[in-house]
Amino acid sequence: MNIVSLQTFIAIVETGSLVRASQRMNVTQSTVTARLKTLEQEIGQILLNRQKSGVTLTPAGTKLLSYARIMCGLWRQAKFETSLPAGLDTVCTFGCDRELWHGTGRQFCYDIFSNHPEIILSMRQGGTQDLEKWLLEGSVDVILTYEAVTRGNQTIHELPAERLILYADRQDAPITGNPDYIFVDHGSDYRRMHAESYHDADVARISFDSSWWALQFILENGGSAYLPEALAGRFVRDGRIFPLFDAPVYTRKKCLVVNDTAAQRWGWFQSHVDRLKAATSN
Repeated sequence: MNIVSLQTFIAIVETGSLVRASQRMNVTQSTVTARLKTLEQEIGQILLNRQKSGVTLTPAGTKLLSYARIMCGLWRQAKFETSLPAGLDTVCTFGCDRELWHGTGRQFCYDIFSNHPEIILSMRQGGTQDLEKWLLEGSVDVILTYEAVTRGNQTIHELPAERLILYADRQDAPITGNPDYIFVDHGSDYRRMHAESYHDADVARISFDSSWWALQFILENGGSAYLPEALAGRFVRDGRIFPLFDAPVYTRKKCLVVNDTAAQRWGWFQSHVDRLKAATSN
């Protein structure tokens, strides 16, 4: 078994066909077919059902897929770390939820960058499912996310909750009944709490699933929206938006999840977690 065969198997599954897998990997379809056949012979099982409409995983293929992703992730990491130039001795691959980069994510990365010149930082942004998959595969070492579930060989470090505050482009903006209110989807728990607080409110004319997009819209067009306190902070200090203090305030959990094998190599990691907790609790 070799890594290229596993990478080809993953490409077939993700693209849904041998043709698209060959295009992704920039090889001929016959090469993809030969690699899959070799892998199936080594495993001793049929891994994919091939049909005119595409491919589907067999039970054996389903079992192999998670292991294939882990092995390919570890191989990428091994290649990365063994090719480090002089003066650099380790890599920290960091996955961050798009919503958490402003504030917590940036603090974590800047802290490592400032205090550890021997570390290479590699950062990826994604949603919750992407981050958990990358951590499981080994393509990232640590993730900053909202609610997480450990899957073995991982540790969750709970961080102070994120505060969601109602901000507007003017101090006298109404808390309820504002025709310029923008709904930002902060997840299922938030939707439930928001619905309870504003049960008699009309449906917002515009909504976003990104706090950053909502903030940019307010800055350019006016309006109000619930935004993370860390994201809004500097715009409040500049007098461009204002918190509406009489409105309900919501919280959202966040956490760092680390691969335990990586953390064991990082004598510095726990001190950074502690500093992050202290910084984000203020």
